[in-house]
Amino acid sequence: MTKPAPRELEVIRRHQITKNMCRVTLGGAALDSLPEDSEGGYVKLIFPQTNDERPLVRTYTIRYQRQNEIDIDFALHENAGPASNWAMNTQPGDRILVGGPGPRKLVNHQADWYLLAGDMTALPAIAVNLGQLPANAIGYVVIEVPCAADIQTLEHPKGIQVRWAINPHHDPEGNFLTAQIRDLPWLPGAASVWSACEFNSMRSLRQLVKQRRAVPRSHLYISSYWKMGQSESEHKLTKKMDADLWAE
Repeated sequence: MTKPAPRELEVIRRHQITKNMCRVTLGGAALDSLPEDSEGGYVKLIFPQTNDERPLVRTYTIRYQRQNEIDIDFALHENAGPASNWAMNTQPGDRILVGGPGPRKLVNHQADWYLLAGDMTALPAIAVNLGQLPANAIGYVVIEVPCAADIQTLEHPKGIQVRWAINPHHDPEGNFLTAQIRDLPWLPGAASVWSACEFNSMRSLRQLVKQRRAVPRSHLYISSYWKMGQSESEHKLTKKMDADLWAE
């Protein structure tokens, strides 16, 4: 199947959501062909390079979708990469090529309770998932953020406990997020688990919920969105190698 050509979209507005996250709204007539249920799907932001180098591509979640507009939320870092740097400096009227959308990764709803977890890069996808849960859903959401000023107000079912874990210095071993979840009471019945975070954090959490809690793969989505010290293309290769080993 031929992939659709990237859309050229226009920056409509930009605003700071929290200390380390900003939102860029993109729009334009090219969004007319975007499927209506793309909220929570991913897009590829394409950044041209000089000297005939291949464009850089970065992957982000569609946080909100409206008629002829989408919102993309960016976790900002001290050592900004091309996407974060663009998000911090873009102005209304700027244009950018956007590929996709890719499929939405939603938590399995055939469960007695839910566990959603991730760091700030996964916050947009977590928020979309929360909005898709049934009104009577119960369980936990655990979100790792660098400071209290990054806590957001999220809409969620009353039975879902939202816990913000403050971690100003990311743990290279990936144990911080897992430690927050290990201490939670494991609820009775079938659990559905969704998580996205840094690569080492993902592996640590996957070991906990898959091996110690025996969550079946049908009810388990755990992905890494990034890896410390690697570009997106390098992380993509690392992620593939890990997935091949995990499938054995």
